[in-house]
Formats: sequence, structure tokens, C-alpha cells
Amino acid sequence: MQNPVLTIVYNCEGRRFTSHRTENEHFKIDFSFSDGAVKAKLTPKTPLTLLKFRVRFDHEYIPGDLFFGNGYQAWTTSREYRTTDKMRNMIPLAATRKLKELAGISADWRFVDWPEEAGKFLSHTYTYVRRGDELLFIGSLSEKTGFTVIYADVNADTLTVAKDVEGAEVTDEYDLLDAVILRGGYDEVFDAYFKAMGLGKPRIDHMSGYTSWYNYFQKIDENIILRDLNALDPVKDSVSIFQVDDGYETYVGDWLDPNPAKFPRGMKYIAGQVHEKGYLAGIWLAPFNLQRASRMYKEHPDWVIKGPDGKPLLGCAGWGGAYTMDIYNEEARAYIKEFFDVVLNDWGYDMVKLDFLYSQCMYPRNGKSRGQIMCEAMAFLRECCGDKLILGCGVHHGASFGYVDACRISCDVDLKYDGKFYNKLHVNNEIPSAKNAITNAIFRRHLNGRAFCSDPDVFFLRYSNLTFTMEQKLLLAGINHIFGDVLFVSDNAEEYTQKDMEVVKKVFAKSDLKVLSAGYVTEDEIAIELEKDGAEKTLVFSMETGRSNIADVLGFPEP
Repeated sequence: MQNPVLTIVYNCEGRRFTSHRTENEHFKIDFSFSDGAVKAKLTPKTPLTLLKFRVRFDHEYIPGDLFFGNGYQAWTTSREYRTTDKMRNMIPLAATRKLKELAGISADWRFVDWPEEAGKFLSHTYTYVRRGDELLFIGSLSEKTGFTVIYADVNADTLTVAKDVEGAEVTDEYDLLDAVILRGGYDEVFDAYFKAMGLGKPRIDHMSGYTSWYNYFQKIDENIILRDLNALDPVKDSVSIFQVDDGYETYVGDWLDPNPAKFPRGMKYIAGQVHEKGYLAGIWLAPFNLQRASRMYKEHPDWVIKGPDGKPLLGCAGWGGAYTMDIYNEEARAYIKEFFDVVLNDWGYDMVKLDFLYSQCMYPRNGKSRGQIMCEAMAFLRECCGDKLILGCGVHHGASFGYVDACRISCDVDLKYDGKFYNKLHVNNEIPSAKNAITNAIFRRHLNGRAFCSDPDVFFLRYSNLTFTMEQKLLLAGINHIFGDVLFVSDNAEEYTQKDMEVVKKVFAKSDLKVLSAGYVTEDEIAIELEKDGAEKTLVFSMETGRSNIADVLGFPEP
């Protein structure tokens, strides 16, 4: 990396400006670049509204280099790319504005320059270029002033570090960029990165148990939850948490109105039953969202974020559509604090899974960039939850660092290994799929135990309401065991055979395998080098079919 060229785009006194200088009549930028860091601090001479900032470097690529593309948020596909690969964007069908807005609600299309050619890539918050076992690593130390997006152009031999500062109104000193540049082996650079960020070890290092979503979705009730709670008794010693997912509330947003027909004794009773088993009690919330049909939206339409046209902005396409409460609205903020107090302190839940968090920062507002909004939202959630556990989901990872105890690192899995038909249409990079979940678990392995306790999403062993071969079920379970430390099943364990119980116990245990390397060896095949007690093993599998030697590597019982 050499020969930095700065570009800043901003509005001032009603006009739009683009500058490549470090000082003019409107601002001064203190810029420093060394082999270990790149920093830029803006001092305005007059009030500015920022739009874009980037630093482009010359960087020579050679055949065989691999670029890591970290996705926008927890669900977004993340992996290594060869210099000749092309990143997958939304299909042309989704390119019209209306369809793009719907398909890309959870995506980054609003503020990134998406690569349209082979040899061009992007990554959020941090990235690396890997040459053999050596990494050139670039990572933002803070997203509090704007999301960091790093672009690689192999064809032009450039590497660009950009900040999404759109909408930031600046009247005082402003950190445009604060990033580290590291060189070394895989574990070496990630250890150094999170140390430089000042993050300590996560408060938890392992959780295993049950979540209700991937068998019943919203169709849960007290009988189903208690049945599945009791069905875990044969593996009780391996279970530490039991989580109730979406479906207990009357409508999303009406968190203090559990559905009385489905949960006649309420959610406090469920938490008590979970505690009697000796497990932590977890519960799902989409804390910023109000379903259009919800009581809270009907009573408080002024609480939600609105667009320039004055209409509420859609924050989630699910549940018939949901809007997003504005954390800068004091009444909405008070309501959020209230339901967390009830859920955590009255009902007695130990952990909250907080979902669809990206919806808070889809557009800049209030003189703040998206990144600043997301970081302030995460700080607010931590304030609301006190010392209770937070499992983040649907959230920008860089903004979650230091605020969550555990976090999803992948999209949802699906009940079909291949996913639904629209996976092939590739509407966006956040579509549920076991294949995508496996990919992210492997290539985001560096987050586990450093940034938080990683949740690679659930695995399955049941025999109903599922279209997986036994090989595919064991592969997903094994990948989760190796690369994750939040390990959930979503099954009625009454269906399990004795051998299934043995698999669950093995998967739920904390892995003692060291990952030496992992990556694609063909277009379809991934090889993972593992070490245990000084002995090395190689896991090889086909992403397309799910065929693997995982049973031999992990010592699963014969089917």
C-alpha cells in the first residue's frame, strides 16, 4: 500500500464540493499513514455536511492472492475471493428502484459502490489480502463516525478505504478514519486487531441448547414450548440455554402483550419452567420494530422513522411489514426501556436475542451518519439490558463490537439444504440457506472468542418438517461445533434416536479442535485442516451436495 490519494465530498453553504486536498477554505484534514495505521481527522472551518470520504492506495496483486469480503451485517455472505472471481450482486430484476428497495431492505446497496466486474471486491469494517499464509490486514478501530468499506480493484492495482459519512453534520473535530494495517499469519493479525480495538474476552465462551424458530416459526404455544423443554431431558447435562423465539407476542412490537390464547400463563411462567431445568432462559425480540398491525404502531405512529416524503420507512418485509422506532424519539426510547425492564427483571429472562437491528440505520438522519446511528443504538441496547446477555442478530458487526456477548455470524438456515427457489435468483446476499450459513461460519471464524461468542445458527437432527440428507445434517452440525460457540437445535428431541442423542452431546460440547487453515480447493470443495492433541486431520466437503468425511473427523456414531 502506497501513494495515498484522498477524496472528500461534502455540502457547504448550499453547494456540493469534491476535494483531494488536506486543507482548503472549508476544512483541514490531519492525515497520517504508516505501515501500522492510517488516520484522518477533520477540523471544519465552517459547518459542513459530509457525503463521502475515501483514501485510495496503490497495491499490487498477483495471481493466487485471496481477498476476504466481509458482509455488511450478520446475515450477509462473507468469504474469500480469488482475484478472478466476481462478487454476486442483486439480480437485474431487482435493479428497479421499487424492487431494489424491497429486496435490499437488509442490504448495503444504499451506500456502497457495488463491484460489477470480476476482480473488484468490497468488505465492511475490515479485510485482508492473503498470499499463502501471510495476510495484509486493514481494519477500522471504530465505526462511530461512519461505516468503513474497503474496496479492492485487482485490475487497477488499487486498494481503497472509504467511510460512509453521508449525512454527518460537522461543526467540530471529526474522526474521518482510524484504522490499523497489520501483516502476519491469520491468528496473529486478528489477535492484534481486537487487542488494538481494546476488546477484552467475551463474558461467555460457550452456550448450547434450544431455540423454537426453525421448526414452528411463529406457530408456537405453551404446550409446544414445554414439550420441547422436557424432551431435552436425555441430553440435559449438555444444555445450558433454552430460547423462545418469535411467536409469543400478539404482534411484533407489542412485547408486553403475550398472546393469551397461546401462552395463557404468560412468559414469566415459561422462564420459571426453564430455570427449574437449570438452564438460562432466552427470548427473542425485534426491539426497534413495530408491525403495521401492532397496537403500539396504531397508538403511536409518530414514534417511527419516516422518509423525506413523511411516510413511515419499511424496516422489515416480514410479518406483513414493520416500521422502525426512532431511538431519538424520547417516548419511543422510554417504551423500549420499559419492555426490556419487564422482560429481564419481571419475567426473569437471562438473555435476549435482538433481531433486525440494521433497520435503525438504513438512512442517515438527525445530522448523523448510518454508522454513528448504529453505534449509538447498540450503546442504548446495552444500557437497557444492563448485565443481562445480548445475542445480536441482523446487525452490522463493527457496530456491535463491545456491546454484545454473542452474535449471529450468518444468515438463517433453511429447512431445505439448497434453500428456497429464490436462492438461485439471488435476490440479495442475506437469503436464508444452509450453504451460506456454512460459508460464513468458516470464513468468519476469527470473530469467535475475540469479538463475541459466535452463533452460526442452528443445526437439525430431526426427521420431520425438514429436507436434509443425514450427511447434510451431520455436516451442518459439525461445522457449527468446530466454528461456533452458540450451538442451538430447533428440534422436538422426542424424535431423536439414541445415536442422535450421542451426536447432540458431541456437537454441544465445546470444541477442542484447532483450525489450522480453511478455504476452497475447487469451485465446490472446501478443505479444513484441523489439529487435536498434536494430530492433524483434514475435513473435506462438497458445498453443493453436503457430502463430507465429518463423521470420521468428529467421531460421530455410525448411522
